[in-house]
Amino acid sequence: MLKIISEIHPLYLALVGGVFSFFITSLGAAIVFFFRTIKKDVMDSMLSISAGIMLSSAFFSLLNPAIDMTISMKKNIFLFVFLGFLVGGLFIYLCNHIFSKFSFEEHSVFNLKRCLLLFTSITLHNIPEGLAIGVAFGMIPFGGTFFSAVSLTIGIAIQNFPEGSAISLPMRRDGVSCFKSFLFGVISGLVEPISAMLGAFLVLKIHTILPFVLSFASGAMLFVTVLELIPESQTNKKKDLMAFILMIGFTGMMALEILLG
Repeated sequence: MLKIISEIHPLYLALVGGVFSFFITSLGAAIVFFFRTIKKDVMDSMLSISAGIMLSSAFFSLLNPAIDMTISMKKNIFLFVFLGFLVGGLFIYLCNHIFSKFSFEEHSVFNLKRCLLLFTSITLHNIPEGLAIGVAFGMIPFGGTFFSAVSLTIGIAIQNFPEGSAISLPMRRDGVSCFKSFLFGVISGLVEPISAMLGAFLVLKIHTILPFVLSFASGAMLFVTVLELIPESQTNKKKDLMAFILMIGFTGMMALEILLG
C-alpha cells in the first residue's frame, strides 16, 4: 500500500489532501440543514483540540523542518526561517486589517457586513491552511513523510468542520436561506485544494525556497490559531478544560510526528 502511495506524484496527493479538507468544511456548513445552533461546549471543544493540533503542526511539521533544511542547505537562517515565519503572520494580519476596513450597507433582512466579513475572514484563513497541506506533501521527495503530511491534513480538516458551520449557522440565524448559507460555507473552503496545489508546486519546482515556504505556512497557521481558535474556545465557562483539551490535541499531534515522522 505504502509503495503504491509513494509512486503517486506529490501534486496529486496535495490535491487529494486539499479536497479532503474542503469536504470537511462543506460537511460543517451542511449542519445548517439540521440545526440552527450547536452546543457551545461541543464547538469550543472542537476548536480547542484543533488549536492544539495546529500549534503542534506549526512547529513539528513546518517550522522545525524549515530550520533543519536551512542548516543543511547552509542558507541564511534569518532570511529563510525568521523572515518567512514573520511574513506568514504579517500576511494574515494585513488581510484581516484590510477587510475589516470595508463597509457595507445593512440589508433589510440580515446583517450583510457581518456575514461578508465572517465569510472573508474564514476564507483567508483557509489559504495558509491549504498551503500547509500542499507544502507537507510537496516535502515528501525531500525528506518529508507521508504520515506527517496526512496527520497535518487531518488536523487541519478537524478544525475546518467548525469553520464551515461558523459561516453557515450565523448566516442562517441572520435570515439567509439554508441553501445560501450552506453555499457560502462551501465556497469558503474552495481555496484549500487550490492553495494546496500551489504550495506543493512551489516546493517541487523551486525547492531551494522550501524553508521559506515552510516558515511562511507555520507563521500564518500560528497567527490564525492565536487570533481565532484559542480566543474563541476560551469564551467557554470551562476555560481550564478547554486548555487541557488543547494540550491533548497538541500532544496527540506531537506523538504522531515523533512516532511516524
